Amino acid sequence: MCTLVCSDCFVLQEHVELHLQEQAVAEGAVSEPNASTGVHSSASGTAGVKGYECPLCSLDCTDSSALQEHVELHLDYGAATATESSSTDQALARQLQEEEEQRRREQEAKQEAEEFKKLQKQFGLDGGGGYRRQMERSMERAVSRGHMAPAEFHRKRAEMMESLASGVDDGKTKTSGLTQALYEYYQREGRDVAHVWLCSETDHYSSSEGDSGWGCGYRNFQMLLSCLQRTQPYQSTLSVGEVPSIPRIQGMIEEAWKEGADPQGASHFNHQLQGSRAWIGATEIYSVLTSLRVKARIVDFHRPTGPGDTHPRLFDWVKQYYSLSATGGARLPPRVVQTSQPPVYLQHQGHSRSIVGVEQRRNGSVALLIFDPGCRPGDMRKLLSRDTAAGLVRRTRKFPSNLKHKQYQVVSVEGVLTPEEKQSRILNSRTLCSEKIP
Repeated sequence: MCTLVCSDCFVLQEHVELHLQEQAVAEGAVSEPNASTGVHSSASGTAGVKGYECPLCSLDCTDSSALQEHVELHLDYGAATATESSSTDQALARQLQEEEEQRRREQEAKQEAEEFKKLQKQFGLDGGGGYRRQMERSMERAVSRGHMAPAEFHRKRAEMMESLASGVDDGKTKTSGLTQALYEYYQREGRDVAHVWLCSETDHYSSSEGDSGWGCGYRNFQMLLSCLQRTQPYQSTLSVGEVPSIPRIQGMIEEAWKEGADPQGASHFNHQLQGSRAWIGATEIYSVLTSLRVKARIVDFHRPTGPGDTHPRLFDWVKQYYSLSATGGARLPPRVVQTSQPPVYLQHQGHSRSIVGVEQRRNGSVALLIFDPGCRPGDMRKLLSRDTAAGLVRRTRKFPSNLKHKQYQVVSVEGVLTPEEKQSRILNSRTLCSEKIP
């Protein structure tokens, strides 16, 4: 009919109908002269019949009505085909989107698995061996570098195996007499200090080659036990004079879990610490103390309470912990007091230490005295000498500006539990909650 290109099938249908109407008008004009002249087309012949060609498929139709019906069939089919094609396109788009989403989920899962493996390695849960294996590797490296003779390697390994078999720490990283040395130092020095409160006698335990990088929690627990074993009333529930080795402490925590203590924490470690380099924190210390019938308390200083991200509330709490136990109702307490209080376990992100005392200085400021497992025995022994004590005291003293982690947790000891109280605390530890300040 014509070569016009239409934008869609409906516009084309209307356009074709206009053509057909024009043809119908033209037919009427032609038939009138034929009637006047008596010329008629034969019903059975084709010579006098005018053909109507379909513009879509070139089919000849007998009249305009038949052509219109034929074209409409074309257009209806085209509309159905277009709808079917649109549905196919949408299905393909959905499929592509789902495949992209699946690839994204797989990539995220892979990344999460890699991050989880890194965390497992960081926290000693990657199956890389525990205290014994790390100590052996350290000695093997020393032999390969010529720093240790093979005979010495075998001797030290035998000593280690004997210590591990007994479950008692070999004492090679222990330094004793430090609290008494601090007391004597403040008696003769520190004139700028108004009052000092010290914990009961406590040994310092340093990290060794076997637990370097992950053993701070265990070493602080050893410090705490070294004090409790000397102090009434804890001697009745503890083995006096026997500070357990790190693998033995791991076993003691597992035993506490078996009793029902802190099931959520146990699940985090898959109920197993022995043979691993897993870090422990305040909740594990609380669990094992409860298992030993020692009454413990967790206090969470969960956000800074002072300028510059400092924690003055933590310092005030420690001062109260030591000073209230030492006053005994005296209006003017001595300047230097060694209390009967055990040290306080201090936990923050990535490390733990032991608070063994507190200073109140003449200008009103407060400083904590802290034993760090990362300090080597040779350095700690400097406190035992008058000539070198001042330097180590400065290293031990921590002001608020020195403790600026986002969050701190402390574990303090407050007495002995009866068997009934122990069982009650174990049951309550199923949803273990700390006391929050503020």
